[in-house]
Amino acid sequence: MPVITLELERFRQLLGRPISMEELAEWVPWIGVDVEEVGRDYVKIEYNPNRMDFSSPVGVARAFKGLMGWETGLKEYKVKKGNVELNVDKSVSSVRPYIVGAVIRDVRLNEDSVRELMEMQEDLHWGIGRDRKKASIGVHNLDAVKPPFTYTTAKPEDVRFVPLDCSEEMSLQEILEKHEKGKAYRHLINWAPRYPLLVDVNGDVLSMPPIINGELTRVTETTRNLFIDVTGTDWNAVNECLNVLVTALADMGGQIESVLVNYPDRRFVLPDLTPQKMRFRVRYANRLLGLRLSEDEAIECLRKCRLDAVKVEDGVLEVSIPPYRIDILHEVDLAEEIAIGYGYYRLKPSIPLSKASGEQHPISRFANVVRQIMVGLGFMEVMNFVLTNERVHYLMMRLKPGKAVRLANPVSTEFSICRGWLLPGLMKNLSENKHEGYPQRLFEVSDVIKVDLRRETKSRRELHLAAVSAHAEANYTEIRSVLDALLANLGLRGWLVREARHPSFLSGRTAEVWLKNRRIGILGELHPEVLENFELENPVVALEINVEEICRVEEH
Repeated sequence: MPVITLELERFRQLLGRPISMEELAEWVPWIGVDVEEVGRDYVKIEYNPNRMDFSSPVGVARAFKGLMGWETGLKEYKVKKGNVELNVDKSVSSVRPYIVGAVIRDVRLNEDSVRELMEMQEDLHWGIGRDRKKASIGVHNLDAVKPPFTYTTAKPEDVRFVPLDCSEEMSLQEILEKHEKGKAYRHLINWAPRYPLLVDVNGDVLSMPPIINGELTRVTETTRNLFIDVTGTDWNAVNECLNVLVTALADMGGQIESVLVNYPDRRFVLPDLTPQKMRFRVRYANRLLGLRLSEDEAIECLRKCRLDAVKVEDGVLEVSIPPYRIDILHEVDLAEEIAIGYGYYRLKPSIPLSKASGEQHPISRFANVVRQIMVGLGFMEVMNFVLTNERVHYLMMRLKPGKAVRLANPVSTEFSICRGWLLPGLMKNLSENKHEGYPQRLFEVSDVIKVDLRRETKSRRELHLAAVSAHAEANYTEIRSVLDALLANLGLRGWLVREARHPSFLSGRTAEVWLKNRRIGILGELHPEVLENFELENPVVALEINVEEICRVEEH
């Protein structure tokens, strides 16, 4: 979790009023952060990565003033029409296709604010940019270069410039090989024949996105006018970074000016700081929080969180959300803002009226019985991540990629989708334990995630059982006997096993399991190509059963 330091004197300047260390340490947690350390003249706080507006003391101060009631409601950010243009060459489309920009005029920087700006930039790289893959930021001294600017590409040896913190010119290739930032982030572009470059009208280099800025545009305490660029592979991510950064700089006293960004096929005037609108039911918040707030009281709570709201119909508000609040995506997020504005410290715990005590869900109890039976049959339980990737989940199992629940912001290519069945994970377990003795018999009883457009979340959770047995004599008869023993011990009757075909299993050695005219699973011998994909030398037999479907069938 990211941590920033609030220096007391600097925070007083941002608040525009005196505050003691004791008051700061007491009240700052109620905006939704954790206090990590309290010093003589500072407080270290840890914030959730979804609140990237807390990546600088400016953003924390903005929220703190609202919580204390010193400055409430939506803060308006004016964007003055500027005369700077940014031209985008079509060659960047295959490397790092998106760029946005803004100008900040008359900002007054000092040692503290320059340091805060750089730290905020790195936090945004991590939180929104996914370590610069989706978005990376360049902050430049506008007065050192001459617009219009051009975002283009160049061959690795064709362009030389002095990178930040260096004194000698280096080629783009040398930067990737020798510079500290080049070595850390070269994997983002070194696969391309041409590298991204941002230059001015004279050909002077501002930056080599997403690697390093040029020394020419270094920002110091004497810098008064800034040019901000954000490049990346995700249009939403680059705009979110830009909005969070320019609103913070505006709160530092700068004037935001627009930049005309000319793509080969379209134009944008950026930044776009138009507040987002969302409808919100007051009754929904009251039900979640156990409150009885009126519409006016709910509006006041939202205003203390630096939002605005107006009544549009009985019990329904239209909420205006500032451009830096990229975390508000659903009505439940606004309910959380109501809780913060109302004051978590004012929420009183109460004993439920019902005298009933909690107990395990019937499906959980049933799953535990399944686990006991599988252990009794000589299998060892494993627990794998619910996240996986298309290569393991589909390709290595001889399947065509299907409809999977995909992660919008995967941290790694290893975890890009939610699993739709358990068997690929068990095969990966076998592959990683080839050095262990055989036979190897593993099972897992856990959740899979299926796409379901009928649900609000567009997905549903199912509980499955999967089991594998790997050894020199593994065959269909073995896994069929495991199935029969499992279903018999569960007290089920009337199941059927029918011959079937499946790309992951060997033809003629595969069957489906049916219970009261419903398909509940599959079993058989794994296909030799699957074994080869997982580098397994022994035969493997497997089954996968939808445990939740068994429960539904038995209920009826």
